[in-house]
Amino acid sequence: MGSDVNTAQPVAQTERTIAAPLFSTKRIRLSALPPLSLYLHFPWCVKKCPYCDFNSHEWKGVGEFPEEVYLDALCADLEQALPLIWGRTIHTVFIGGGTPSLLSAKGLDRLLADVRARVPLIADAEITLEANPGTFEAEKFSQFRSSGVNRLSLGIQSFDDAQLATLGRIHDGSQARRATEVAQRLFDRFNLDLMFALPGQTLSACQADLETALSYSPPHLSLYQLTLEPNTRFAKYPPTLPDHDICADMQEWIHQRMHEAGYLHYEVSAYAQPRQACQHNLNYWRFGDYLGIGAGAHSKLSFPERIIRQIRYKHPATYIAQAKQALFVQEEHEVNASELPFEFMLNVLRLPEGFPVYQFTERTGLSMTTIAASLRAAEARGLLLCNHETIAPTPLGQRFLNDLQSLFL
Repeated sequence: MGSDVNTAQPVAQTERTIAAPLFSTKRIRLSALPPLSLYLHFPWCVKKCPYCDFNSHEWKGVGEFPEEVYLDALCADLEQALPLIWGRTIHTVFIGGGTPSLLSAKGLDRLLADVRARVPLIADAEITLEANPGTFEAEKFSQFRSSGVNRLSLGIQSFDDAQLATLGRIHDGSQARRATEVAQRLFDRFNLDLMFALPGQTLSACQADLETALSYSPPHLSLYQLTLEPNTRFAKYPPTLPDHDICADMQEWIHQRMHEAGYLHYEVSAYAQPRQACQHNLNYWRFGDYLGIGAGAHSKLSFPERIIRQIRYKHPATYIAQAKQALFVQEEHEVNASELPFEFMLNVLRLPEGFPVYQFTERTGLSMTTIAASLRAAEARGLLLCNHETIAPTPLGQRFLNDLQSLFL
């Protein structure tokens, strides 16, 4: 699930310097601030999966991880960030990782109590917790629900024992089914993460995985194609993946089957039943703001005349050590106006619905004239549909999304 989505990377200083005469950050004028989400990162896991490039670290210490010390650091981090968000309300909370379901029921309760004591949440705010089926305890998850978690995201990946072993998961198929049954019983809203195009996977095996997932009628399904990311074990020792044609057949079948099952394909990798889309991730894709707390967490924060990005210290040991000196942010930069059109489009074009025309100016502080030429080029190539109210990728634009997004560089 959406976890800590890194929606844009800082461009090289040389590029920003060259572009500065064309777009000065002083031209940014935001008439309203976007919705604000809170992301809380839990950095530890039982075992690092060979495909995972997230900021997660196997706990190799003696005994249990330092839960109280880390929660102290999170609380101090949030308190220090408060001046950046004074007067703003939190719309969604996402607890990601790592494996945040390793937290004790008491620790999770404390974490959410610390949050509520320091920031205002909207009524019925979506509060999501990522969970690994290998850490599933029905009683503990019932307590998580009582503490305020109202949406669970289960990292199933597959229901096939052999594939789960290949992926380095700590659970098997029976545990995946049991966790899904518990989630179904305890939570009105839950998500299942599934992967396809796995090593040696056939179309029929992919279909079997999805049919098993659909048998539980999950309100939300995240369906990811396995890719070999840099700096992972799979990148160093690549497995044999299905060929391009088989992957294309899987994607086509998945899209058709999900449509038949009544799910809306509301984002590149996300399907949801009506009114069950993940509001936290939607805020990312709509170029909303998010405050990221915890080891390696990313933030995007808007102000009337500027937008900043921050990254916390990445390694949990470093983060905890720096917390003792009240230092949490390792990197911070102000987003140059020249970067904003691409950053905005990189996100919103992941949504088949596109975006309202007014939202570009509202979220970037720039005039629509800054992207007019790129819009015309995208329309001419059949990648984009524009009218006076909305701008949205066409089916061809969704298929060639990277090409479409690159037009706004």
